[in-house]
Amino acid sequence: MTAYLDTPVGRLSVEGDGGAITKVRWIAPNTGDPLIPDGDPIVEEARRQLRAYFDRKLKVFDLPLLPKGTPAEKQIWQVMCKIPYGGTMTYGEMTAAVGKDPRQGDARDIGKACGANPIPVIIPCHRVMAAGGKMGGYSGRGGTETKRKLLAFEGALLL
Repeated sequence: MTAYLDTPVGRLSVEGDGGAITKVRWIAPNTGDPLIPDGDPIVEEARRQLRAYFDRKLKVFDLPLLPKGTPAEKQIWQVMCKIPYGGTMTYGEMTAAVGKDPRQGDARDIGKACGANPIPVIIPCHRVMAAGGKMGGYSGRGGTETKRKLLAFEGALLL
């Protein structure tokens, strides 16, 4: 079950399994019709909440999520969901928050989990930054430019 929506950072598809959201992906602008309802109430609610987020009317998503990933990735994604709208955490801070040691190179695991995040925007991997205010990478369409736009949109970054 899939619904589509146009956003300031491109067209998104929202996918669910009937009980939870499983994916959010950037897709080509001419793919899918954002005006056609999906029929899955969870997917439609996700689309409604994403619209509200991009209309600046929602700062915290309240959706059942079922991302596919390793147990370690799922733990990292749960911590990401606690980063508030307009806030950021560094890879090192995230590493410490999941009980790992940033000095042991475990911050790379955070970067891998960001890159593997199947539900971007809702699981806000764009809020994870490199040390010293550097962007770090972003796996969504448009790469770090999209990350920069999302952070600026939330007021976490001045363009």
